[in-house]
Amino acid sequence: MDSELQIALIGAGIAAVVLVVGYNKWQERRHRREAERAFKSEHRDVLLEPREEPAAGERREPGIGGAEDEPRRFSEAPMKRSTPELPRLLDPRADCVIRLETIEALEVGRVWAIQAEQLAGLGKPVYWFGFNDAENVWQPLGPDSSGACHWFCAALQLVNRQGSIGETDFMRFSGGVQRVADALMSLPPALPPRGDTLRNATELDRFCADVNVQIGINVVSRDGQFEGRAIHAVTEKHGLRLGADGAYHMVDGEHSVFTVANLESGRFSPESLKGLVTRGLTLVIDVPRVSNGGAAFDRMMKMATTLAGELGGDVVDDNRAPFGAEAAAIIRGQIGQFQSRMADHDIPAGSPLALRLFSL
Repeated sequence: MDSELQIALIGAGIAAVVLVVGYNKWQERRHRREAERAFKSEHRDVLLEPREEPAAGERREPGIGGAEDEPRRFSEAPMKRSTPELPRLLDPRADCVIRLETIEALEVGRVWAIQAEQLAGLGKPVYWFGFNDAENVWQPLGPDSSGACHWFCAALQLVNRQGSIGETDFMRFSGGVQRVADALMSLPPALPPRGDTLRNATELDRFCADVNVQIGINVVSRDGQFEGRAIHAVTEKHGLRLGADGAYHMVDGEHSVFTVANLESGRFSPESLKGLVTRGLTLVIDVPRVSNGGAAFDRMMKMATTLAGELGGDVVDDNRAPFGAEAAAIIRGQIGQFQSRMADHDIPAGSPLALRLFSL
């Protein structure tokens, strides 16, 4: 009787163990299936997939959901947003561009403050933009900008009249933007290749140097000198305005067509004009910065003749030789050649890109 009871108890114990083991196995399989379903989500992982660039001419915008969407936690945010195209001001030939993407929209004022600290002291212009989702447009950032964005764009201009960037500039810019990205906890930015960027900058600088031409003519006094007050009266009479650079400007819209400066050392200023005297004036046209060089040159020649007539002077070249119609025709042809070269390189004279490249 005792042996039967013992056998029954042993059998019950074995059954209980089997049930426990079986239950554990079932729980293990159930958790494994749930984990597999979780990790086999149809969402695409933006951290693992390569970025897709938009096709030429195609408008792409970040997928931030509809206006009715509530703010989302990191795990609930969309897993991929398409990269917007470059801001219109920028050109991949002339700018080193780095774009940043953040999961949560960030206040642009915070971004501006961080970048100002990290990128201070660079020798070339740096531009920052934030992508306005509502208007589907990049907007330039500044110290007074407001709002919040998912996308930001930083650009270092490669070339201006002081030359091209060097390796130090590139490293300071790319490293600075990387530190901005770290501070913002943005997705890892795609940094441009150092070698390609520096090579492009050198080639662009070489081309700009070849067409970086300013052409001047002089109006010299027959009696030895012009008085400052007379110069001011005549130039303002014919629509020129004294600029902060100490020269008179003939302005068309927002841009200077040509300038009238002191032939001698020294700049014109409201304070100095009363007692100023000079032997002559220099009229200068900045060939890469005017859209129609031939017409601009003709306007400058007409103004030189007018100034000479009203002030009592002669129009001469740098060697003090009379500057006549034949010399003017030669100069006009040279201006056309330089501007044709710029057009052939898709950098039209007077265009926004040309104004940036041919600036100090």
